[in-house]
Amino acid sequence: MRRWFYPPPDVEVSRIRIGKVPVLIVTPKERRQNPPGILWFHGGGYLTGFKEMVYAGRAVSLVRRHGAVVFSPGYRLSWLNPYPAALDDGYQVLLYMKKNAESLGFRRDQIMVGGESAGGGLAVAACLLARDRGEVNIAFQIPLYPMISCRDTESSRNNHGRVWNTRGNHFAWWLYLRGRKPEEVGKYASPSLETDYRGLPPCYTFVGSGEPFYCETKEYVQRLRKAGVRADLDVYETDMHAFDMLRPKDAVSCQAVSRFDEQIDEAVHLCFAQNDD
Repeated sequence: MRRWFYPPPDVEVSRIRIGKVPVLIVTPKERRQNPPGILWFHGGGYLTGFKEMVYAGRAVSLVRRHGAVVFSPGYRLSWLNPYPAALDDGYQVLLYMKKNAESLGFRRDQIMVGGESAGGGLAVAACLLARDRGEVNIAFQIPLYPMISCRDTESSRNNHGRVWNTRGNHFAWWLYLRGRKPEEVGKYASPSLETDYRGLPPCYTFVGSGEPFYCETKEYVQRLRKAGVRADLDVYETDMHAFDMLRPKDAVSCQAVSRFDEQIDEAVHLCFAQNDD
């Protein structure tokens, strides 16, 4: 479990506060020229988790392989602060990244957003909010097995998969929304409620075929494509949510990581979004 709490030896970590939000900034020890800046949200069903989880997932690959400057916010959790607290915290960090890109050593035209599970849901919500407000242009989104539908889907209904299941999903959404109905909170709380995905950044994601978020992930990618947005999805035969983080040495996890790295290689070379004042 050491990797969940401590950074690997080949990265550097700075701790800052952006407003009241504690943030880890993770960089390679040997800085590269013009790397992307990536806002990465940790998972945990919106109700649990911590910013140091960035060390255990794909965000470290972004730092090691691509030289990215990764921001991991300790956003407010739903058991004390329901929606929109977590999104407000993350969006504040996103604005900070745009304003301070040059001084922090990453490209202003290559700000990306990603995360795992609920963090993937926050990544999608941040993309929607940034598009609608017109304040930040996001170059690429990486919402891995994202938690984006507060309504049951075919795969989240009666799901008994490992790590995450229907019962946990219902409780997490109830806590995040505090019992409010979908129509009361809207697309920034549950991005699957959006009806128009035009103008969102290109996307890559992967998901397990037997886990609760399979259908909502697949539908999100399909709807992005229908809106003219480039979106790629890989599906792996497993019912374990967050399998790449929890069982990193399994063959399916190694396959997912390899494919993830290939996709991000391409995005770093091709995906840019101008951010003028």
